[in-house]
Formats: sequence, structure tokens, C-alpha cells
Amino acid sequence: MLALTRKKGESLIINNNIEITVLEIKGDQIKIGINAPKDVPIYRKEVYMQIQEENKAATTAVGPDALKDLF
Repeated sequence: MLALTRKKGESLIINNNIEITVLEIKGDQIKIGINAPKDVPIYRKEVYMQIQEENKAATTAVGPDALKDLF
């Protein structure tokens, strides 16, 4: 993991097309802004993990017998 120090108003660039800017620092919270192409999905980690779990559950919920019933 790369750890960087940024102040309010400072940014960092990822892969030449994603800019992350520190917008506000208040106590133990930091507000960030992300400027990225529309085709780049951006999720909070907890949402991303939930999506991954739901996708995994969906693929294991359908067994071979259920597929036979479709045809």
C-alpha cells in the first residue's frame, strides 16, 4: 500500500485519468472528490464487498439441476 500525505485542496493522480482531491478535513473525517471517466466504476469499499458477495451467492444459488429446468 502506498501512503501519501495531502492537505486540503491538494490532489493526486492515478493512471493519468483519475484525480482524487482532498476537499475537507473535519475531525476524523475527510471529504474527498474523485474526478474519473464515466466508464470507471467507483464504490465505497463496503458497498463493493456487498456487491461481490451478492454476485458470489447468485452464481452458487443456481445448480446444474436448476439449469436443466430452463431448457
